[in-house]
Amino acid sequence: MPYPFRYAMCNEAFERRPFAEVCKILRATGYDGIELAPFTLGDDPLALRAADRRELRDIMIGEGLQFVGLHWLLVVPFPIHVTTPDLALRERSWQYVRGLIDLCADLVPDTAAAPDSASGTHGIMVFGSPKQRSSTGGISSAEAVHNYVDGLASIAGHAEDRGVTILVEALPHSQSDVIHTLAEAVAVVREINSPAVATMFDCHNAEDETEPHDLLIQRHFDLIRHVHTNEMDGGHPGAGTYDFARVFAMLEKLAYRGWVSVEAFDFTVGAETIARESLEHMRKAAGA
Repeated sequence: MPYPFRYAMCNEAFERRPFAEVCKILRATGYDGIELAPFTLGDDPLALRAADRRELRDIMIGEGLQFVGLHWLLVVPFPIHVTTPDLALRERSWQYVRGLIDLCADLVPDTAAAPDSASGTHGIMVFGSPKQRSSTGGISSAEAVHNYVDGLASIAGHAEDRGVTILVEALPHSQSDVIHTLAEAVAVVREINSPAVATMFDCHNAEDETEPHDLLIQRHFDLIRHVHTNEMDGGHPGAGTYDFARVFAMLEKLAYRGWVSVEAFDFTVGAETIARESLEHMRKAAGA
């Protein structure tokens, strides 16, 4: 039997289409879960009332999809920056992240009395957001990393209380000067030393890595809680030449139980095509 990978897709490829329609398409295509970008839920996703959050949750349940978590956390039309030397802005920004923790937890079904047995969490938050974490205001990248670690440590306890795991995402130099490689992300995770803070692997963001990606996953597997699949150029799985088979083989070897989630950056061919072709390609790669 094929290894039971759990496949999800990030919703931003569907842009502003009705949420129920997006869930219906993903489930009909064959996905088990959905990952949400908060900016698709409104200009200020924290303004969603309890009833609105229940409605989103009920739609996912009704379509038979599991809520995976959040990503693209800090894309909003108002100032957010988590490493800035402007202390007031930095504190407001980390309070915003704290609010996202509550949003993430609130989107988990009421029936989830215990954390997801496969991933050990009620939901994940992929912390990428390059523009909102890169050094600014004249500080060095090292100072920005220090501010990032301090801020993340300050909200880790709240994430643990709400059953949410925040994932430090490595971003290449082409996107940010703060935390470039998986090894650097792991160093941050170990420094904070909280069960609510871990890391993840994103194929597209691994351009600065020098080690083969399957071996990289093996080296840091104890702290990897999530996987994003995409081509190195940002296309969807199968639109390029990335060797997903090696990654899937390693994940199977290590008995990975988290989500494998499609995050494409090029929506030219349309969301339905991205969803269908990505799932077909991943299943083929996993079977190889």
